[in-house]
Amino acid sequence: MGLFDKFKFGFKKSASAFTSGLKEIIIKKEIDDKTLDEIEEFLIKSDVGVTASEEIRNIIAGKKIDPNKNKLEEINSILKNYIVNLMSPLEKNDFFLNKNSLNTILISGVNGVGKTTTIGKIGKILKKNGNKVIFAASDTFRAAAIEQLENWAKKTSIDLVKSSQGSDPASVAFKAVDEAMKNKFTHVLIDTAGRLQNKKNLMEEYKKIANVTKKIDSNAPHEVLLVLDATSGQNVINQVEEFNKIIPITGLIMTKLDGTAKGGILIAVAKKYKLPIVALGLGEKEDDLQIFEAEKFADAFISTN
Repeated sequence: MGLFDKFKFGFKKSASAFTSGLKEIIIKKEIDDKTLDEIEEFLIKSDVGVTASEEIRNIIAGKKIDPNKNKLEEINSILKNYIVNLMSPLEKNDFFLNKNSLNTILISGVNGVGKTTTIGKIGKILKKNGNKVIFAASDTFRAAAIEQLENWAKKTSIDLVKSSQGSDPASVAFKAVDEAMKNKFTHVLIDTAGRLQNKKNLMEEYKKIANVTKKIDSNAPHEVLLVLDATSGQNVINQVEEFNKIIPITGLIMTKLDGTAKGGILIAVAKKYKLPIVALGLGEKEDDLQIFEAEKFADAFISTN
């Protein structure tokens, strides 16, 4: 299965709901103010966000839609151009490339977003590209998280630094970065507890993990990735807001896009924050983490096939 096919298959549920809903609005109708209002409302309900939905409505209003042509295709073309123009600058294609110096990567997110699984998938891609990777099991609040990352380490033959449940998460991160520095690793992927963004003590622990890595490398962490769950809808906006206040986010990964009929949330996040997008989770298989490409995302999102 090619890359676009994986995108299209992963977005099948969302694309089907989106295109059928849009078609229902515009079929056998003139694109007048009432129809434009319906399109805007539909986009908002699809989690595209108020600002982006209004902009798309205005673009459609400013175009002369040929009544003799397929109106759905015309509007889909407008949507694709909007998405590509918005999101192409947010591609972070160099993230998975082979590196020759240490990259300390802090990976965060609330409970249940698929963070630990995503770390395993990231590690697999990085290693495939010739990088030397080590995992840090700094989610010490849950024994299951440590065990899960240990399973991924075994599966991918990647080194792991861990400690017992309840131990200091920052100490695990420190040991991993120290070992990586001494043994010329190129990437340390640090798992963190799935903390609620409104729990101050947990967020302070998260900050401590980041700060302790600076004792070994003053430039660490080199990347701070936030993992988001597409099925959470507009709640992800608040997550980005709160995590970005603690430590500036350098990249986003959105998971479970295959599990929602409202995949527009990534457009809303892109419009509001303009943060780089590293990858998308389009399924549960090992190879279902796909490097983000704006054009493939746009094509899959509006796909009618």
